[in-house]
Amino acid sequence: MAPLIGITACTKQTKDFPKHMVGAEYIEAIASACEALPVLIPALGSDLDIAGLLDRLDGLLLTGSPSNVDPARYGMIPETADMALDPARDATTFPLIHQALAKGLPLLGICRGFQELNVALGGTLYQFVHLQAGMMDHRWHDTDPLEVQYRMAHSVALAPGGILQHLLGGRETIQVNSLHWQGVKDLSPALSVEAIAEDGLIEAVSVTGAPAFALAVQWHPEYKALENPVSMALFGAFTEACSARQSARKKG
Repeated sequence: MAPLIGITACTKQTKDFPKHMVGAEYIEAIASACEALPVLIPALGSDLDIAGLLDRLDGLLLTGSPSNVDPARYGMIPETADMALDPARDATTFPLIHQALAKGLPLLGICRGFQELNVALGGTLYQFVHLQAGMMDHRWHDTDPLEVQYRMAHSVALAPGGILQHLLGGRETIQVNSLHWQGVKDLSPALSVEAIAEDGLIEAVSVTGAPAFALAVQWHPEYKALENPVSMALFGAFTEACSARQSARKKG
């Protein structure tokens, strides 16, 4: 039986009804690159039985999103009045992160999920990376076709001796796409740096001393994952950890 991997959803107000939504690329990556069964987790906050859910899952994917972590979560206020926020998602993912790590559940964070992991564990964010002195413009143009938006945009240096470098066969740098305007400012003391962009922005982290796979990246490995060896190595390691969790869950 395929491992069960939970995928965090966002809320979105449509014309008629509010909806819980997940980008198809995340679902497809879990189904194809991981050969696992994706389980969508609605953004229900305190109405969600998180402990009961995590007891049934073999892994957790924290997805990217058009929305941002509420700056109040790291002691700030939004720098613009029109910042896209999703309080219901924050109220769901933050306890999910804490409880998943406490249970030793394998965890993979992508983009917003990468930022959520840092903030949930005590870190802070730049709300607009491109406005910081010396920083590159990591944003994308939503008028561009997808193949342009998700193209390889810049390199990242892998931390020597890190988990990510080990997964990628000892490589020193890799090329990644770039579709974000927020990023890690102050790193959580619970995290270790796994990759850094050319401008010094942290682009990948792991949870220090985690008993299972617990890694997050700022880029988007889910896009055409089957065509990208770096993405496949990342999802492969995540899958291996989820399969081990499944075996332990069945024995327990």
